[in-house]
Amino acid sequence: MTSSAHESRQFVCMKWGTKYPANDVNRLYQAVRASTPGDIRFYCLTDDANGIDTGITVLPIPDLPLSMGGAERGWRKLALFNPQLTAIQGPTLFLDLDMIIVGSLAPFFEVGQDFSVIKDYKRIRYRNRYTGNTSVFLYIGGQDYGMYPRLQELGPAVATMYRNEQEFLSDTMRLIGKLRYWPRSWCPSYKYDCIPSFPMSLWQTPQMPADAKVLVFHGHPKPEEAAIGAGNKWYRPTRAAPWLSRYL
Repeated sequence: MTSSAHESRQFVCMKWGTKYPANDVNRLYQAVRASTPGDIRFYCLTDDANGIDTGITVLPIPDLPLSMGGAERGWRKLALFNPQLTAIQGPTLFLDLDMIIVGSLAPFFEVGQDFSVIKDYKRIRYRNRYTGNTSVFLYIGGQDYGMYPRLQELGPAVATMYRNEQEFLSDTMRLIGKLRYWPRSWCPSYKYDCIPSFPMSLWQTPQMPADAKVLVFHGHPKPEEAAIGAGNKWYRPTRAAPWLSRYL
């Protein structure tokens, strides 16, 4: 799969509930526009369109084929694969709202696969070691990956078989032979790849890795916290990273 600099590229994010304000969607949209050559289409699946930039195409979040109960929060990402979601067609890059774009996103569309994801950052994983981190993934809008039929087949037991939606999504893609990973250097974890190891983290400022295109913030600190040195775990102390402020 290749694309020219003049071809329109598609991006999608999701916002539900009150955890993230509309400004986070707008910030991500502006960052995508600034870092991506050529035309873009930017979609947001949401339950509240108030305050979202008019350049963003807002769509309702489709239903999942079964109720996930209390586990439904993260699982709602799978609504992207609802067969009735026909508005998004072709190669599309999904982006979480709490990431920071620091380089060109064009290479994500040139990997030659129809599904790619970040390899999960957990350093010790006792099961499902193939799991990807769904902060950033490329998929083909409108393509039938068998996601919904598999959810229906497994039923409510899916929430006990898989810890979260990214385990299920990764395993489903693995079973149909489509699971591919980005180069690790493209999507570094702020927590693991920017913060120096202890005790150097006490006096060394976090640094952006070379070749980074997006910085992924999973858990804490979040981008705003990292910029001022807040939100750290007691066992992972770190200094502020004021250079992040230019991206916020």
